Amino acid sequence: MPKTLYITDLDGTLLTSGQYVSPKSCEIINRLTEQGMIFSYATARSLITAKKVTAGLEVKTPVIVNNGVFITDSASGEKLVKNTFSVSQAEDIFRTLSEFGIFPLVYSIIDGEEKFSYIPEKNTRGVNGFLDTRRGDPRHRPLPNEDGMLDGEIFYFACMDEAGSMSEAHEELKKRYYCVYSNDIYSGDQWLEILPKSATKANAVLQLKEYCGCDRLVAFGDGINDIPMFKAADECYAVENAAAELKEIADDIIGNNNGDSVAEFLEKICKRL
Repeated sequence: MPKTLYITDLDGTLLTSGQYVSPKSCEIINRLTEQGMIFSYATARSLITAKKVTAGLEVKTPVIVNNGVFITDSASGEKLVKNTFSVSQAEDIFRTLSEFGIFPLVYSIIDGEEKFSYIPEKNTRGVNGFLDTRRGDPRHRPLPNEDGMLDGEIFYFACMDEAGSMSEAHEELKKRYYCVYSNDIYSGDQWLEILPKSATKANAVLQLKEYCGCDRLVAFGDGINDIPMFKAADECYAVENAAAELKEIADDIIGNNNGDSVAEFLEKICKRL
């Protein structure tokens, strides 16, 4: 039998709308991994927040976080693969965003620790709403001005606001970097995410597939940022609540994210093997 890696997105896919993995999904997936299923997840979240929302889920395989920036050992936190910006690239992105009046959250590794830097007085309503969900997060790094915004090894820029200048900035930056411009499923705000060209879920899932010595890749997702991962997979399944663009390229549509659909589908697959 071919050795298969089963990988799922989190938000809107494996997670319920309440942003957690249901006890039923945890029970099914944990049982299947104990029986030998190779399972992981690929998410735009950091490892810190991913572990919070997947509490109860025992993932033995390395996980993909920050939209493919890192492949990380979920137990130790060791970064097995890193994709980051060069200094000149980070400066170019920050300068371009500033020209459009956008002040982002800048994610970086400083002295071995992950941080997200921002200027509180420049925050949009969307950014403040996001930061409210990260209260107590040790990565907070508020700054009084632009000095220090580009410290460390930068791997991710996140902008949250209404459309307008965000859309214009996206059109400019996507010429040079991997960008995701989408509607947040929780707040309704527009998100513009800028990542290194090498940092995609597609690249990361293929790297993880090779790392695990697998022959096949089966993916689950809901958003347009899952499109590259679906194209890299041997089989791909969209949840019922997925974006229309993702459904168009999926091999099939399963139930919605509030119905344990990924876990139940995995159980059906394993019973057939």
